[in-house]
Amino acid sequence: MSSNDLDALLRVTSSTYRGETPPDIAFGTYDGAVGRLVLAVTGKGIAACSFEAENDVYELVSRHVGRFIGPDARRLDPVRRELDAYFSGRLRTFATPVDLALATPFARTVLQKTMAVPYGTTTTLERIGESIGRPRALRAIGNALASNPVCVIVPCHRVVREDGALGDYAGGQHAKQHLLNVERKASAPAGR
Repeated sequence: MSSNDLDALLRVTSSTYRGETPPDIAFGTYDGAVGRLVLAVTGKGIAACSFEAENDVYELVSRHVGRFIGPDARRLDPVRRELDAYFSGRLRTFATPVDLALATPFARTVLQKTMAVPYGTTTTLERIGESIGRPRALRAIGNALASNPVCVIVPCHRVVREDGALGDYAGGQHAKQHLLNVERKASAPAGR
């Protein structure tokens, strides 16, 4: 979808879209090493960095966050620059605040624990379950990770299966492996 197509979509679907007036929610895309990510930035931070289709993310954001949605390079470009730096191995911690408005309360708890997993390392569903006091809620934890609205920035890709297998990922296993490889390579001591 081109920026003109996105602008047309926003004009038709958002009754409050005004074009020149900065929207409450900045909406756009980022094309990177793992494919297209759909971005939504609120006044609190990034609410979506998703592998889902633009129309689906737009609908979700408009239903749960707000209806005055539109392109706003002033708020989207800093996120895009951080993603560029992350994918090139130059950024380990995102400065952009995260807005988990699209996550359920339980998923927020899981995703906040996931944000604490250090760059270049992995953890398991079991360890996350233990850390939140819910060691038997593995399916619910898996569902919370699968519905992560802020992929890459909230690093659910760092959660692998107990046996070391990658497990599922919203962007697919190739994307998950790529993200882990970027982090491992950037974390490796010089000369290796």
